[in-house]
Amino acid sequence: METQQTNIRLMEVLLQWDPLGYGEDRYETEVVDVLQAVHLIDDKLKLARKIQAIYEFSFEEIIPLKECESMSKQLLQIKNNTSCEI
Repeated sequence: METQQTNIRLMEVLLQWDPLGYGEDRYETEVVDVLQAVHLIDDKLKLARKIQAIYEFSFEEIIPLKECESMSKQLLQIKNNTSCEI
């Protein structure tokens, strides 16, 4: 149940993010890929680079690393705070 709640919170944040200005509903595939990466990567900068690469692969545009770092930090906080709760 804990993982499911974490995933819901992560998905909510990711689905509201519109880093390239295409509209929030344009990133479903990327959101799933980032969600998987969040569970595999615990380092903020490595996750930020992975996020950047996922979106670049799909859209052939680069999101500034600072934006990806900000999202990475937010996602890792959700993941870590949820996993610490009893």
